[in-house]
Amino acid sequence: MSNALDHEEQQPVCAFGRLEWTLVRIQTATGFRRETISRYLKAAGMPVRGPGRPGEARANPASSSRVSTDPPANPALAPWGVSTEWARASLPERAPSASAYELYRTLIEEALGRGRNAMAIWQDLVDDHGVTARYASVKRYVATLRRQTAPEARVVILTAPGEDAHVDDGDRPMVRDPATGKYRRPRLFVLTLGYARTSVRLLTWRSSAQTWCELHEAAFRRLGGAVRVIVLDNL
Repeated sequence: MSNALDHEEQQPVCAFGRLEWTLVRIQTATGFRRETISRYLKAAGMPVRGPGRPGEARANPASSSRVSTDPPANPALAPWGVSTEWARASLPERAPSASAYELYRTLIEEALGRGRNAMAIWQDLVDDHGVTARYASVKRYVATLRRQTAPEARVVILTAPGEDAHVDDGDRPMVRDPATGKYRRPRLFVLTLGYARTSVRLLTWRSSAQTWCELHEAAFRRLGGAVRVIVLDNL
């Protein structure tokens, strides 16, 4: 497994680090190497806890300001917004096989279709469906589904260099007009070359036939030439 963690993989590591879990416990929950976990915890300014020495007494929680490594008694919410169920589900007695996730395949595919990542899907399975699984195993199953999903069919229109350009425009969010000091909604003009896909984007405060022509001329000057055909979208 790579020693570099992406942003999504760092989230559970940092969450368990804030709970002051040991490196061994975080490794069991996430599947990442202890050396990697230690590096990211240090980078985030969090304490790094080893396995402890045999016979070492546990500190009295009532007399210590340190956070207990055990999940808190509150069943609703653990410190720093990590739910108790979420933390406990990271340490199952036995990781489910890939076939166990087939029961939730439709739910997972729908979540992927909504743009949710593996971390969000794992939390949904734990919180809403009581699934006891490590994040790493869910992430592998999500990656497998993504590889199996057929790419969406798209229409590809091929044009010759300089043949055409596509033009569109629309309103932008309210901003302050530097000339009047009042908030107004500017318009965005976009001209994109059909072959090179190079775009020119221009903002204007006016909307008229003359302004429309001037915007085309300004775009052609930036590109250093004109195309043969202009395709207008929702003029």
